[in-house]
Amino acid sequence: MSDLKSEFARWEGTTLKRTLDRSPERKTEFATDSGIPVKALYTPLDSAESHYREEIGFPGEYPYTRGVYPSMYRGQLWTMRQYAGFGTAFETNRRFRYLLERGSTGLSIAFDLPTQLGLDSDDPRSDGAVGRVGVAVDTLADMETVFRGIPLERVSVSMTINATAPILLAMVIAVGEGQGVAQAQLTGTTQNDILKEFIARGTYIFPPGPSLKLALDIVEYCMANIPRWNTMNIAGYHIREAGADAVQELAFTLADAITYIEKAAERGLAVDEFAPRLSYSLGCFRDLFEEVAKYRAARRLFAKIMKERFGAKDPRSLLFRTFSGSCGSTLVGQQPLNNIVRITVHALMGILGGHQAIHTASWDEGFALPSEQAAQIALRTQQILAHESGLANTIDPLAGSYYVESLTNEIERRASAYLEKIDAMGGMLKAIESGFISREIQESSVRYQKALDSGEKVVVGVNRYAEEEDGALEPDLFRIDPEVGTRQNENFEAVKAGRNAANVAAALTELAAVIDRGENVMPIMIRAVKAYASVGEITQVMRSRWGEYRSPVHI
Repeated sequence: MSDLKSEFARWEGTTLKRTLDRSPERKTEFATDSGIPVKALYTPLDSAESHYREEIGFPGEYPYTRGVYPSMYRGQLWTMRQYAGFGTAFETNRRFRYLLERGSTGLSIAFDLPTQLGLDSDDPRSDGAVGRVGVAVDTLADMETVFRGIPLERVSVSMTINATAPILLAMVIAVGEGQGVAQAQLTGTTQNDILKEFIARGTYIFPPGPSLKLALDIVEYCMANIPRWNTMNIAGYHIREAGADAVQELAFTLADAITYIEKAAERGLAVDEFAPRLSYSLGCFRDLFEEVAKYRAARRLFAKIMKERFGAKDPRSLLFRTFSGSCGSTLVGQQPLNNIVRITVHALMGILGGHQAIHTASWDEGFALPSEQAAQIALRTQQILAHESGLANTIDPLAGSYYVESLTNEIERRASAYLEKIDAMGGMLKAIESGFISREIQESSVRYQKALDSGEKVVVGVNRYAEEEDGALEPDLFRIDPEVGTRQNENFEAVKAGRNAANVAAALTELAAVIDRGENVMPIMIRAVKAYASVGEITQVMRSRWGEYRSPVHI
């Protein structure tokens, strides 16, 4: 290494210096999106202290830096899980079938805001929001329509739902039973990550204590009844979209995971019984190499935490199994077809980063919900990369890159420092309550916006290479039928008129009793949705027992 060090100094002082004297570099400083300095050149000197076996290793073996499975995509491609849902259940079912017919290998359901917040479509607070950013689901009848003609024994289902996750999971269970599919056969994921709602999204309903109880009710129930179900998808994606940088996204995601695992242990659940069915979600932003390094660092750091902090013995408990998605905030309305290129880079991040499932956004999402054609292009992007590019022929192809390995190490180091700081505060709940997490995200967001405003960060078509408006593309946008709320409420009224009111009342009364006794709510949730009790009715019982949470203002 001493020879290399002297050779590097020679190159830097002669060959490179002569060039820079004639033509200086474009910027005085280069850095990743997270502010990690980037050198002009990386060499073995940047990984001289690395130990291959302990820090990089082999795929499918500790510390899993190179991948969670031994053969990765040579054995099985990632799940191409397109995110969709809008309007009524009928319209969403039609979009799902369209995607499945074109080769999508998994479904990811978006629910509208009233459903996420436990409000029925006929609630005055739902006015104007029904079916707008996802599908409206009021009762089991809606979920039955969503999955009409879709065999749940063969199709994996992911649901982006948190505060009302037990209700929606109960509906999927009931639909499966109606199709003749036993609970043990169901595969899929409930996001069920309520902590990040308090950090980033805001679609919480109940205070943190009861909210955590509901999340763990799902974990406990699925352990015994739905062994192939991912009980929780701990989602850094939304933390990133709220303004966090890559290091914060990773650190706060892991801090959330630590909290869930600790709370599950307090409940008496053995780590090796539930941890194998936890999964994770991280975003794909703009800096390709930083994102890939983030995913590799995530696997290694998580494996260390599970082994050293929680004493996990089952290798499956150490696996940071990830779903990645295009960060919607990177898509822009100016020159929107350029978003296809951005989305392709997002897919590259996910593939080179070794994800188990990947969602690619649609180019028109800078304007509206995706059109069918745009959704098909997003899916075809993944298929082209999977089958035409050679990306899936070898495992972790960027391993050994002096830059990538150095960046992986630095992201792990910085994320570990955040975790130590959060531990010193008393854990993630204390860090959230104190306002530390929100302040960190806000400061990061401001830094990034200043870099965009100054032109230090370039977004093509926005702060550089803009075009006159009359030359811009006028896309044929997908539009939600303005009558969707009326149609949904008509369907809802028909369901209420046809159900057995006594059965609904009995189920809701029993739900209140179960809550008062502190028992797992999942069995009574299943009974309630089978009686066609609505999301709003079920949630109101929980509100009556736990109240609603109002976030304190942190300055």
